[in-house]
Amino acid sequence: MGYRILEPADIPAYLHGRGHWPDLADIQVREVSDGNMNRVFLARSADGTRSLAVKQALPWVRVAGPSWPMSPERADAEARAYEQVAKVAPDKIPAIHGYDPENYALVMEDMSDLEVLRTLLNEGASYGPHTSARIGEFVAQLTFATSDFGMASADRKALIATSVSPELCKITEDVVLAEPYIEHEHNHWHADLTDLAAEFRADTALRTEVADLRHTFMTSAQALLHGDLHTGSVMVGDREGAPVVRVFDPEFSFVGPIGYDLGLYWANALVSEQRARELGTLTDHADQLSLSWQAFETEFRRLWPTRTDTFFDDAYLDRFLRRIWTESVGYAGTEIIRRIIGFAHLTDLTTLPNPAPASRRALLIGRQLILHREELKNPSEVGTVGESF
Repeated sequence: MGYRILEPADIPAYLHGRGHWPDLADIQVREVSDGNMNRVFLARSADGTRSLAVKQALPWVRVAGPSWPMSPERADAEARAYEQVAKVAPDKIPAIHGYDPENYALVMEDMSDLEVLRTLLNEGASYGPHTSARIGEFVAQLTFATSDFGMASADRKALIATSVSPELCKITEDVVLAEPYIEHEHNHWHADLTDLAAEFRADTALRTEVADLRHTFMTSAQALLHGDLHTGSVMVGDREGAPVVRVFDPEFSFVGPIGYDLGLYWANALVSEQRARELGTLTDHADQLSLSWQAFETEFRRLWPTRTDTFFDDAYLDRFLRRIWTESVGYAGTEIIRRIIGFAHLTDLTTLPNPAPASRRALLIGRQLILHREELKNPSEVGTVGESF
């Protein structure tokens, strides 16, 4: 039949026809699309005992429509990423019930009983003791397994070949790692930040360091990444008395520098901290970078004895982890900056009564992280960066 854009009325027959639902009449559907890129539908039985989610990639950016075309093949990357994660961290992603490559549609676990982490944080909740540690473990488990340490050389080459995502990588290269530092139509900011936006564009030292991070992003094929790991890509909650953390939306997945995933999460944690400071709701926000890094390092070291190539010794592991740390700090800075003076701003800041003070502090922190990433040796030193702002 070929690719067709699904509508809510299509979902019952779609699920039934693909063998996901036995009774065609017993399906109630509602659309819950919320992100920039895709459509998402929830299907439930009339008695509420059965439910599934359907996510379809559109041939354009959803919030822009056909004026911004985008290949729906990004769903292939998402399906491949889920397949890889399911081998090593199945408890940290939604259960995937099937992928339809013809229609670029995933059928997966309904997670509507969980909450998006960013939403909870914006409402004043704390992270809790488990969330950031689970994220650190997730990054370690996925990246070790798909690195040259966790895969045979031939398998790694095949993974790199099948995970190439030029269109979505180009978005990151431009939107995150170039546009905020030049004049570009995508850029916008709060009026009270105009001076900083101009200052950043004129800062040649900053631009050079961002160029270094950009080139690393373009050339460092360390491991398979989520590629868009922020607090809006994490769902949390409680099931049967146990905390649940689920990472979703890995459609930007590709083989790249491990520090990029960690840096994205850290940037969002640091921005969330500035929101909480502004509102006087600060709880455990300042602990999250440390919790995620400690969990990542602990898990990566735990997996190290299983490496496929023992020529890499323990001293090299120490060096490799230092490199990941430094790059993570830098990428955190770039993500903070693009989320304030670039494209796709964070509701953490935009929903504040006055976004300017917290945004200004965050921007200044972001610049320091980029410029001084080699000097900042641990989470506590990163935590002190914003004390003077």
